[in-house]
Formats: sequence, C-alpha cells, structure tokens
Amino acid sequence: MEQKITQKLLAAAKRLGLDIDGGSVRRTSSRFCLGIEHGDYNGMELFGIGTDRFIWLAFKPNSTGRIRIHSLNFPDDQMVDFALGEDCDPSSVEDSWERFPRGVEAILRREGYTLKTGFDAVLYGNIPGGGMSRSASLSLNLILTAFEVNGIEDEGGMQVVDLAQMVENDFIGSPCGKLDQIMIYHAREGMGTYFHPATGAIDHIPFGGNPDSFRIVSLDTGTKRPGLEKSTYKIRRSECDVMKEQLSTGLGIGTLAEILTPETYAKAVAYLESVGSQSIFRLKYLYEAQSRFQGTLDAWRAGEIEKVGANFRADGIGLRDDYRISGPELESMCDIARTVDGVLGERMLGGGDKGASGAIIRAEAFEPLCQAVSRTYPLAHPEFADEFAMHSCRMVDGIVTFPLASL
Repeated sequence: MEQKITQKLLAAAKRLGLDIDGGSVRRTSSRFCLGIEHGDYNGMELFGIGTDRFIWLAFKPNSTGRIRIHSLNFPDDQMVDFALGEDCDPSSVEDSWERFPRGVEAILRREGYTLKTGFDAVLYGNIPGGGMSRSASLSLNLILTAFEVNGIEDEGGMQVVDLAQMVENDFIGSPCGKLDQIMIYHAREGMGTYFHPATGAIDHIPFGGNPDSFRIVSLDTGTKRPGLEKSTYKIRRSECDVMKEQLSTGLGIGTLAEILTPETYAKAVAYLESVGSQSIFRLKYLYEAQSRFQGTLDAWRAGEIEKVGANFRADGIGLRDDYRISGPELESMCDIARTVDGVLGERMLGGGDKGASGAIIRAEAFEPLCQAVSRTYPLAHPEFADEFAMHSCRMVDGIVTFPLASL
C-alpha cells in the first residue's frame, strides 16, 4: 500500500508542477487512547498507542521562500501557496485545511524559529475524521518538515508536542490538551506510551503477552465531526476548568487529577454542590477513570488484554453517562460491538459527538464484528450506510521518514 500511495503523491506533484522528486516522505500515525480520555487537560496520567492509520507527506525543500502544498484528500481545493513570513488572519482560513500549514508557519515564527527555506509537498491521509487525532498527526508532520528543511534540531521531549498544541490552541482555536500529540510523537511499535504529567517523563511499556492475539479496531461511523473548536468539546473543557478554579479556591485542590481517594472525592463533590456546580457528573467519570488507570497499566504489562478491554469498556460507559460527550452514532457502534463474542471492550474515541468509536477484540473476532456492524449499523443510521468503515489496527512507531523513490 505504501508504494502505491507514494506513487500517487509523485504523480500529483508532477501534475501540479511541484518538485518533490528525490525528496522524502514523512509518515505520522494516528493514536488510540487506552486511558484516560480527556485526562490531558485535567492534569492526569495518560496511556495509549500509535496506530497504523496515517498521514503521508512527500516533500522537498525549494528555493522560492514559499510553502506550496496540495492535499489529495481535498482534490477540489486549490494548492496552498504562501510566502514564509506572510501574515494570515486565522479567520480567513478557518473552514479550510489550509489553516494547518498556515498555523504551523505562524506559530514557529512567533516562537522565534527562523524559517528561510520553504518546501513543495503533497499529502494524503487515511485517518478517520474524529477520534484518532488526524489534526495532531498533520500538525506534527508539518512542524517536523519545516524543521528538517530549515536545519532546525528536533530536541525530543516535549518541544514538538508543545508546538503542535500551540498550533491548535492559538491559531486553529481548538482548546485541545496534549494527549494526541504525545501519543503520536512518542509512539513505539509494540509498546504503550505512558505519560507522567508531574515530571513530563515518558515510559514505553511493552505488551506482556502476544500482540498478535488481539486487535485494535476503529469503528468509523461515517459522520463528519467539525474541529474541536466547533464541537461540544469546548463546553466540557470549560466546565472542567471552572470546577478546578472552584476547588482551588475552596479546598486548595490544584487540579482535578488530585482527586484520587474516596475521601477527597466526597469532599470535592460536597463543596461543588455547595457552590451550585452543574458539572459534578463530569468529575465522577474522571475520578473513576483514574481509579482504573493503574489496573490498566498492570494488565498491559502482564499481557492481560481482557482486563485492559474491561477497563476500556468501563471508561466508555463513564464517557457516555457521566462525562456526556458521546453521540448516537458512536453509541450505536458500541452497542453492536458489545453483542459480538470476542469483543473485550468498546467506547467512543476522541473529542466526542461524531467521528469514530473503537474496540479491543480478540484477533479472531474481527470478521464477526465486521459482519455485525455491516448488518446492523445501516439499519440504525441509513444516512451513513455508504460512509461507515471498520479498520483493524496494529501498534506502530508514530513518526517515520524515508526517501521518496522516483516514478
């Protein structure tokens, strides 16, 4: 498949007059969060994997001082073409994917990086829209490409992660945390990525059993979710920020991540009730998800995928009933998956509302799951009968770069 995609990228570049021959391809992955979804902006520990739905960017530095880039996912859109240092009002590109290359250039310039060399590029992605972090994958890819053609060192750690979050927060207007960027940038094949927010440290934890015994499945509902800046994600994040401020003022609790014991949880709930908080149910999900988190890590280390799946399912029920960030199509996928033997856990993915759900299954359950979804989902949502899809995913490195062979 990869050879076919690179040939498509080369052919498109030739057709558009872009010079990428002899350049490189950077492939950035999607991600699958195993715990805690929506924990990143609440200061919580995170665990997830990189998955093999990708964005491929074929590129080569140019001598024009311009970024010239075309997306095969939007073939009717004009090629994005702008000069380095050219100011851009974010509102002028808010409905176009152009906001990502524009945002990357603007944020790097704002943060003091000297960009003198532009690049020609063509990209293609097969990451489902909503749930597996397509925007983070694209932002990371573009930042690393701008670094490479300008000879800027990638220092590792959180440098590129922080910049990618800035692109989304400050230019796009999406109030995302760092979960997506961390899980893609630091992803390693065959391993889970464990992030410690207190220290910023990353641990890579190999799965303790046979990774071929299970599958990670994306259940793309066929719905089109707008960016997080236009979804109800903003509401949930704002409500959590308000709870944090209330608890900081009243109880000296700095982050919702500090609510770890039954006693602290009861005290926090009582205080929030006393000040009339309308979001206590969201705290319930976060508290219970944190209580399951260490069990998920232990089960992963031990190769007990059944326990990982059970906790994944419990998180999904909490996201649906307490955090209240799921949607009808997402839950239809989960309801169907739950009826199939060998499905160990299922839940909505990512920012919520629309997009994709996910499942952890025994390897032999993939075909029965596909059959059940194909038979039932179109009956529940006929408007998406030609749009939904299922993808069996494996754990991969988050960032891979290789030479672009000529046609």
